[in-house]
Amino acid sequence: MGAQLRVYRQKIRSAQTTKKITRAMELIAASRIQKAKARVEASTPYATAITRAVSAVATHSNTDHPLLTEAETVERAAVVIFTSDRGLAGAFNSQVLREAEELTELLREEGKDVVYYLIGRKAQGYFSFRRRASERVWTGDTENPTFETGSEVAEALLEVFSRPAAEGGAQEIHLVYNRLISMVSQVPQVHRLLPLQIVEGVAEASDGPAPLYEFEPDADAVLDRLLPAYIESRVFNAMLESAAAKHAATQKAMKSASDNADTLIRDYTRLANNARQAEITQQISEIVGGADALSG
Repeated sequence: MGAQLRVYRQKIRSAQTTKKITRAMELIAASRIQKAKARVEASTPYATAITRAVSAVATHSNTDHPLLTEAETVERAAVVIFTSDRGLAGAFNSQVLREAEELTELLREEGKDVVYYLIGRKAQGYFSFRRRASERVWTGDTENPTFETGSEVAEALLEVFSRPAAEGGAQEIHLVYNRLISMVSQVPQVHRLLPLQIVEGVAEASDGPAPLYEFEPDADAVLDRLLPAYIESRVFNAMLESAAAKHAATQKAMKSASDNADTLIRDYTRLANNARQAEITQQISEIVGGADALSG
């Protein structure tokens, strides 16, 4: 009986230690969420402005720019998967990988080959474990993305999109990442990055007559300068969204782990008390039994 009591007490200490760790990680994630959300909100005005600029050129000119024109035959599509470098975030990584697999299946049903660009060690480990190839991998700053990494990713995507299919190019590029909806909800998003899908009318930011546009030197030259910056902003914004969603997922997962530790501590404490009471009852019974034997 004493051995069983020691086991319960050891389990209680282990659960208490685990709770201290998960509680600390929960607080760290909570402190990082606000900063991550602020970075997402800070990138929104620039992304909105450049989207309006690209939309204005696309909708008010007759240009036939390669980044805006869908290929007649799409042989290959690139999928960019945004995950984290570390786990302990619940279903954060698994749900975005599952969404990427569903997108891959859909693209292959359409007769397209799929190549992958991976961001985060979890995506890298997922593909390495399954012995699946990827074109490029970026790791190390998924929790605090830098614009330099976003620019490098955008440059690689523009380069593969500009190559013909015979030379390994891709005619479509898709982004798959988690978006922070609320502190308890992170939803996977699938967005086709290239060719661009411009919604007519986005450029008009105010009421009144539509403005007249004149492009210098011409619309193609303007798009040549605008579109790379637009791609950079969309990729970097996806990285920021993914980072904010990851911190929220970590906080939620660690809070759940802390609550589970409380439940374990409570259950093991009750079992330890029962074991202690049973041990005391047994000792009293042995004493009473010995006294009766001596008196008899």
